[in-house]
Amino acid sequence: MSKSLLVTGGAGFIASNFIHYIMQRYPDYKIINIDKLTYAGSDANVQEIAASDNYQFIKGDIADGQLINWIFNEYDVDGVIHFAAESHVDRSINDAKAFIESNVLGTNVLLQAARDAWEKKGELAIRRFHQISTDEVYGSLDLETDEKFHEQTPYDPRNPYSASKAGADMLVKSFGQTYGMNVVTSSSSNNYGPQQHSEKLIPTIISNALQGKPIPLYGDGKNVRDWLYVEDHCRAIDLIFHEGKKLEKYNVGGNNERTNIELSMMICDILDHLKPEHYSHKELITYIGDRKGHDRRYAVDDSKIRNTLGWKPSTTLNDGLNKTVEWYIDQWEKAIL
Repeated sequence: MSKSLLVTGGAGFIASNFIHYIMQRYPDYKIINIDKLTYAGSDANVQEIAASDNYQFIKGDIADGQLINWIFNEYDVDGVIHFAAESHVDRSINDAKAFIESNVLGTNVLLQAARDAWEKKGELAIRRFHQISTDEVYGSLDLETDEKFHEQTPYDPRNPYSASKAGADMLVKSFGQTYGMNVVTSSSSNNYGPQQHSEKLIPTIISNALQGKPIPLYGDGKNVRDWLYVEDHCRAIDLIFHEGKKLEKYNVGGNNERTNIELSMMICDILDHLKPEHYSHKELITYIGDRKGHDRRYAVDDSKIRNTLGWKPSTTLNDGLNKTVEWYIDQWEKAIL
């Protein structure tokens, strides 16, 4: 059945990959992409589909209530997949204001507009609002334990970014509980892949290495993250949006836990093979002072989505990193020619 989907933050990394995925899988869907085009979003990420008949881009702020209400009325939105968020921890530590405005207030504006529009049509319990969250809302895990975050893990955000996402998640849940709205939430581990913003860890490693610059690692480099290839995450979002149970939350993991130093070494090995120099790129790895509120370890238990929706990641970390490094090398070579 044809649907009209509002994708927020669709010029960003994960959301732009998702839009490409969803348009290929469901060519009869109408995709409305709203993005403020701040530093983290680029219209180049969706340039290939800009002229498609079933795609509409709107430059705007999700906290602009007048604009959001107009979108719901103009396009008869069937569902929302809400990616838009300020997401860089370091920036949130320096100034949390933009994170509260976008991640909390913006989410509230979207929820209220969806509720108003869908109640008028008598479809509040049918049309769906999918909140894209993060594993960072759960806090931090000890390195010495095999424990993982599960869907019932109490929230324990430890920086302004994760606190703002936790607040947004609670708002989404409250609209489901209070008004009977058809909401669902998913939290994923660290994503990686083509088109990720340069300030994130993997693009920083690749970019600095290609330029022969120091590769900075916070603290002792032993902080652990679980890495999920973005295309696998897109498949999970598709399943959760279409088949997930109302008011439920689903964790999405890659089952690829690595310390930051291990990940850096893997990327450097790939670069040594693809772009050999007279030195190993590993020699560029440099330890710098740790950042404030640096969570030690993230890892999610994703058995729920595996057992109930039949999802599992299909891209190994080695294959995903090779694809990612090759993409960034291609972009880098185009830029210097």
